[in-house]
Amino acid sequence: MQPILPYAIVGLLYAALAVYVWRTRWSGHDGEISQRLPAGFEHYAVLAPLGLHGWLLAQSALGGPALVLGVGNAISAILWLTVLIYWVGNFFYKLEGLQSLVMPVAAIAALLPALLPAPPPLPNTELGVFKVHLLISMLAYSLFTIGSLHVLLMALLERRLHDGVLSQTLQRLPPLLAMEALLFRIIWAGFVLLTLTLASGVMFSEELFGRAAKFSHKTVFGVLSWLIFAALLAGRHIYGWRGRVAVRWTLAGFLTLVLAYIGSKFVLEVILGRG
Repeated sequence: MQPILPYAIVGLLYAALAVYVWRTRWSGHDGEISQRLPAGFEHYAVLAPLGLHGWLLAQSALGGPALVLGVGNAISAILWLTVLIYWVGNFFYKLEGLQSLVMPVAAIAALLPALLPAPPPLPNTELGVFKVHLLISMLAYSLFTIGSLHVLLMALLERRLHDGVLSQTLQRLPPLLAMEALLFRIIWAGFVLLTLTLASGVMFSEELFGRAAKFSHKTVFGVLSWLIFAALLAGRHIYGWRGRVAVRWTLAGFLTLVLAYIGSKFVLEVILGRG
């Protein structure tokens, strides 16, 4: 395990941004803090914890002769990519409502490498095919994480619309139809990357893992997640699925994907104590 202080600093910075956004966007009134700080402060302030988080990840996962990617580093890396994608995407889409959801999750994830045991280094990490496989799988997880948080924000907006009570933040969000269109763009991108992840894992199993592909717990849940997202996209195209149906299928696919990789690594490394 790593020294906890630098990880705690990153977690506190993420948490402080989440509190700032809550006080100035979600508490029902614009606080005095937002009036004193420049516009867009919270967007560029993300770079501080994001940069430190990335540096700590590089030291923890890449600091030795081989890649160390236990469940703590894996979740932390996925959330680091999630924050990075969110930060870049905020230049092109109105995603400020997501910050209050992304930051608390990132604050917890940033602490995990210091709290969870690190397994032995992974084999075959010098292979180019392994690096590509790892990158696309991490990007897929990150996109589906953003998609899941985005769909929760949509569900909140839809419920508040039915209740007739909208905070200033919800009023500034794009219309539900625009948010829905963005959701399915995210899901399509994640689905393509998930397809490439599964395909590369099967085709290059011996190079990546030293054995032929087999139907393990990880493979079964990975394929099941792929099928759920494929059904969601097909239902959207054929039947125009939206609203609560899209929420349920998106969250079901994401939770299944979490069980496929993160869940299996957690059981092996934390509960069973095996690398």
